[in-house]
Amino acid sequence: MPSISFHPRWILSAVLFFAFTSPLIGSTRSSGPKWIRISSAHFSILTDATEKKGRELSLRLEQMRDIFSQLFLKNKLQLSEPLDVIALQSDEEYIRVAPLRQGQPISAPGFFLHGDDRNYMVLDLAAEDSWRAVSHDFARLLLNFNYPPTQEWFDEGFAQYFSSLRLGDNQAQVGGDPTQSLPWNHALPGQADASPAKSFTELLGRPWLPIPELFTLRPGPTGYPPMFYAESWIVMHYLVHQNKLSDAGAYFGLVQIRKVPVAQAIQQAFGMSPAQFEQAVKDYFHSFPPSSPAQLGTSATSSGGQFSQFPPPLGPLDVGGGVLDVVDTQAQALVAEMAVRLPEHRDQAEKNLETIIADPKTDYAIAHRALAWVRMERKEFDQADEELARARELDGKDTWAHYYRALAKFRAAQSGQKPIEGVSNMIQDLVFVVDKEPDFAEAYNMLALARLQGGGVHSAIDAIKVAIQLSPRSEQYLLNLAQIDLAGKRWDDATSLLERLKDSSNLQIAQAARKNLDDLPTLRKYGVLPQQNASQNSRMDPTAAVSSVPEHDADDASSAQSDAAPAEPVPDRRKVQFVRGRLIKVDCTQNPGAILTVRTNSRTLKLRTDNYKLLLLVGADEFSCDWTDRAVVANYKAGGKADGDLVSVEVQ
Repeated sequence: MPSISFHPRWILSAVLFFAFTSPLIGSTRSSGPKWIRISSAHFSILTDATEKKGRELSLRLEQMRDIFSQLFLKNKLQLSEPLDVIALQSDEEYIRVAPLRQGQPISAPGFFLHGDDRNYMVLDLAAEDSWRAVSHDFARLLLNFNYPPTQEWFDEGFAQYFSSLRLGDNQAQVGGDPTQSLPWNHALPGQADASPAKSFTELLGRPWLPIPELFTLRPGPTGYPPMFYAESWIVMHYLVHQNKLSDAGAYFGLVQIRKVPVAQAIQQAFGMSPAQFEQAVKDYFHSFPPSSPAQLGTSATSSGGQFSQFPPPLGPLDVGGGVLDVVDTQAQALVAEMAVRLPEHRDQAEKNLETIIADPKTDYAIAHRALAWVRMERKEFDQADEELARARELDGKDTWAHYYRALAKFRAAQSGQKPIEGVSNMIQDLVFVVDKEPDFAEAYNMLALARLQGGGVHSAIDAIKVAIQLSPRSEQYLLNLAQIDLAGKRWDDATSLLERLKDSSNLQIAQAARKNLDDLPTLRKYGVLPQQNASQNSRMDPTAAVSSVPEHDADDASSAQSDAAPAEPVPDRRKVQFVRGRLIKVDCTQNPGAILTVRTNSRTLKLRTDNYKLLLLVGADEFSCDWTDRAVVANYKAGGKADGDLVSVEVQ
C-alpha cells in the first residue's frame, strides 16, 4: 500500500484535532450545517457543502465510472456491495473522521473504507480534486466486481494507472506517473520516504524484475518491493496503449483456469517469450519523451501516444440527479455510522450515537442499526438484536435493519459453531433486502446458506449463483456453491469446483477444498462425513453443509449405522424437490393438516403438511388458509407424480 505522509496544509488543521473528546462533526454553529443528499444514476452523496460542490463531485464520480467502462469495453458495470459517499466541506470536519497514522490524521484528502457489508468513500471538499485520493481504491473496487480473477500485478498495475486520471470539462486523460501527479503522495509504494527513488519513472531506469517473477511475486513481511509497483504500472500502460488487454484476458484464462505455467501462458497469449515480452515493454517505456509520463497534463495534447485520450467526458446533463435535504442529526448519525468502522474513532462515534437516541425527537433507526453493528463486532449478539428490534420499530422499511438482523443470526451461528437460529426469519429479512438491493452479492450469499439449512438445496443454488454472478472473484462463494452441490449430491459439479479451489492462494479456501475432496468418497458412500474439527473457519459452518448432507437428501444416510442400531426407525430418504409456481388454493379441512394446490406451466401438484403451524415458512409471518393466487417456491418430497409432502414454502 502507498505510504502516508503529511502535507503542510494540515499543520493548522491538526491543532484542531481531538478525536476522542469532541463530536466527530461540529454542530456548534448557530444555524448548524445544512446537509443534503445528491443522487445521480449510480451514486448517492451525503454532504454539508453547497449543492454546486456536491454536483461537481457527483459528476466526477460518474465520469470515473464511465472511463473505466470505456477502458474495459463494458456496457454495464456493477457494484455488488453498496457504496456510501460522504463529502465534508471543510478540513476541520474531515480531519475529525480521517484515519490516523502515527497519531495524526492522514494527509490525503480522501479515504476508502472497505467492509463485508458496504464500502465508504469519504472526501474533503476543501481540497481541489479530492476524488483523486480514492481513485486507486475505486479502480480496484470496480475491477473486483467487473473483471475475472487475475494476478496481483494486473490489479495493482491498473489501479496505479487509473489513479493518474485527470478530468476537465472537455477532456479526460490518463497515463501519467501517479507518484508525481498526486501532490499528497511523497513516497513510493513499498518504500520509506528516505528512499532515493522519487518516482516510478526513475525506478524503471534500474534493473527490472524478470516478467515471470513479476507475474508470480507474493508479498513479503513488509509487502511488495517498490519495483513491483513501478513495473506493474508500466506493464499495464503497455497493455492498454498497445491494445493487448484481450491478450491479457487470454493469459489469465490459461494460468487461472487451465493451470498452464506462466512462461508457456505468456508465449501462447502474447505470441512472444517472457524475455521478448519484457523487452517490448522496456522499448515502449523508453519511447516516451523525456518529460513524460511524469508531467501529465502540462499541455492539452501529447506526443508519442503515451496518454489515453477519451471523448469529451460526461457532462452535467448526462448525469442529472436529484437533491434532498437531510436533517442535521440524521446526517450526524450517518457520519457516526461510518466512523464506528475506524477503531480510533469508534468510542467517540458510539457516544455520539448514544446522545442522538437519548432524545426522543432524534431516536433514529440509523443510530440503532449503527450501534447494532458495533455490538456484532464485539459478539454481543443479544444486545445487537435489541438495537435492531428498536430500529425496526422506528422504521420497518429500513433495508440495513433487515440486513443486520440476518447478519446477527449468521455471525452468532459462526461464533458458536452451530446452526442458524430463526432461519425462517433470516430468509424473510434477506428476501426483503435483495428486493431493495438486487445487486447486493453478500445478501444473496447469506440467503443461499439460510435456504440450505432450511432444506431448500435448489433454491440455495439459485441464490448462490446470483451471488457469484455479482461477485465473480469471490472464492468463498465458489466454495459455498461446491458445498451446496455436495448437499444436493451433485458430485461432479462439486468436484470440479473443489479441484479448482484446492490451489487457491487463500490458505483457508485451499484447506477447506482439499478437506472436502478427501471426504468426498465417504460422503458419496454413506451420505455423512466424519466429525469435523470444530475450529474449522468457513463461512459455511452455520449450515453444517460441510459436515453432512441434509437428512432429506441423504439416500444412504442411515446405512453406515444400520448394524449398530437396527431398531431405529427408517428415515425418510426421499429427495427434496423444488417447484416454483402459483398457489391456487389451500385446503385446511384436515386442520391442523393442509393441502396446497400449486400450478406450474406443465402440471398441478397437491402438496400436503400434517401441521401447517410447524411448516417452515418464508415471506410471511404466519400460515393462512385463505391464500389464493400467490407466487410460491416450495420444497417437497414427492409422493407420486402429482403430490408430495411439504418441507418448506416461500410466499413471494
